[in-house]
This record gives sequence, structure tokens and C-alpha cells, in this order.
Amino acid sequence: MKKIIFLGLILVVVATGCTKLGSKTTEKVLTLEEAKAKAVEFVNTNLMQPGSTVSIKEASEEDGMYKLVINMSSGQEVTSYITKDGKKFFPQVMDIAEIEGKNQNADQPDSQPQAAANVPKAEKAKVELFVMSHCPYGTQIEKGILPAVKTLGDKVDFELKFCDYAMHGKKELDEQLNQHCIQKNEPNKLYSYLDCFLEADDGAGCLIKTKINTSKLNVCVKAIDQEYKVTELFNDKSTWTSGRFPQFNVDKTDVTKYGVKGSPGLVINGEKISSGRDAASLLKVICNGYENPPAECLTELSSAAPSPGFGGGTGSDTAAGCGT
Repeated sequence: MKKIIFLGLILVVVATGCTKLGSKTTEKVLTLEEAKAKAVEFVNTNLMQPGSTVSIKEASEEDGMYKLVINMSSGQEVTSYITKDGKKFFPQVMDIAEIEGKNQNADQPDSQPQAAANVPKAEKAKVELFVMSHCPYGTQIEKGILPAVKTLGDKVDFELKFCDYAMHGKKELDEQLNQHCIQKNEPNKLYSYLDCFLEADDGAGCLIKTKINTSKLNVCVKAIDQEYKVTELFNDKSTWTSGRFPQFNVDKTDVTKYGVKGSPGLVINGEKISSGRDAASLLKVICNGYENPPAECLTELSSAAPSPGFGGGTGSDTAAGCGT
């Protein structure tokens, strides 16, 4: 089955703006419109699942190539590049300064996920999941972990947390403030809200559907926004990580503590843990964190990995992430 693979192709943009890939060429230089058409045709024909298509939201010239903001069928936006001769396409950019900076600031021993078998034991497992609300791989693991934590009920201490920067614009900052405050004010409604939100990225509709107290929510959002200067930092682009990503520091203390670099990051009993993203694998890895696993750990859940992004369906299990 065809699918986009974001990891495996890396675009390195050096400081000088040089974009030579091999020797110079006299090939025809495409216009911006021709490059857009070429990219859409290539992606839809060769990289998308049958019945799924992409479109170009924005296009511009940058660093000697054409920069494209691609609208995925899932609703996600992906920044990609195509060379001006239309011969090389780069699905995703890795920012060298950002990654090097995060590697230098993180505690390296803690930043490496432990294997599932090495989960520290506790009487009651504590699970912390770090995501970006609109990261397709964050939403993928959320769709997998919700059935697991629902199965365990009050026998697991689950907390949804967020990375210290956002890669998907102001809507991501706003949504994370909402989710943080729902968890704080009405934790019994968090799972229902997430189930709804993960279907279609309709936060406003899900607040109504799950009967969230919006008056109380708005008070909380305003207070948290002011405390962590979320909007203030968004408006001051000089503070953005690598000059590209606004800060979101609500859970920064724990992000730093565990060495979380991107979405998703799974922490169980204080250790970063690697796991499959299907419900069965996540239940198993969480249950490895109990001194005496509860009977709910024997529950049979789906072993099919959810699809990345919003909506239902299944996809391939992957270690891909946003910013990792």
C-alpha cells in the first residue's frame, strides 16, 4: 500500500543558502506554478493511498528551491521542497540548529527511551504522554493509548502533557491550552473530549458535544496563557525556537527533566519508554510498570496501529514523530 514516508529523506539547508545536489545542470527551470503542479502530480500518483489526494496551500521560493505547504487529506499541513528543475522532492525538512540545540540541552542518558521490558515498577503505574496536539504521530499514539488507559481506569495515573514548542501554528497553542485546562478542571471528560477531537480536529464542536463548562474553561485558559506567556511569546517571533516554532512552556519542567524532544514522547514511572502505537502494545507496556499488574491487564485490545493524523482507520506502526 502506498503511503508517505516522512523519515528517510532529509533536506539539509546550509547557512549560505546553497542547494547544489551534485553537479550543475542546464535543465529547464520550472516556474512556481509548474513546480506546484509537478509536486501535486508526483505525490498523488506515487505517495498517497488510493482515494487520498493532496493540494498545495502555499508556495514560494526559498533557499534556491520552491517551498511548498502541502494540505494532506487528513487535514494536516506539511512543509516540503522541490528543486527548481522538478527532479528532486523533499517531503520534510529537518532543522539542523533546532535538533542540535535540543540534543545539547537534553540529558542524554535520560533522552534515550527504555525498552518495554525495562519499565520501572510501581504500585500504580504513572503514564505521561507528551504530544503536539496537531502532530499526526502524536494523534496516532493518542488514538492507541486511550483504549488502554480507559481499560485500566482509576488503576492508572495518566496525564496528557505537551512539548515545549509547537510546529502547527497558533491553532495548536490554543488547542493545547484548552486540553490542559479540560484535564485540570474536568478530568473525567478528557477522554471523551479527545475521542471527539481526534476524529475531525473540531475542538469547538467537541466542547459542545462533551458538555465542557466553557466559562470555567475560558477562565483557566486565560490564567495559564498569562502565567506561561503563551500568546505573548507567539507574538514575539524573536523568541521562537530556531526562529520557526513558538514556545509552549506549560510542561517545560517535565520536558527538560525527561529529555523530550518532540511528539510523541511516552514516559512511564519516570522513564522514557519506546512502544508500538496500537492499543494492545500500549496496554502491555503500561502493565509492565506495575509491581502487581491488575486484572485489567489481561484485556484483549486491538493490535492494529491507528492511522496517523485525524480520523479513524488503521496505519503502519512507526517510530516517526514531529520534531524528533
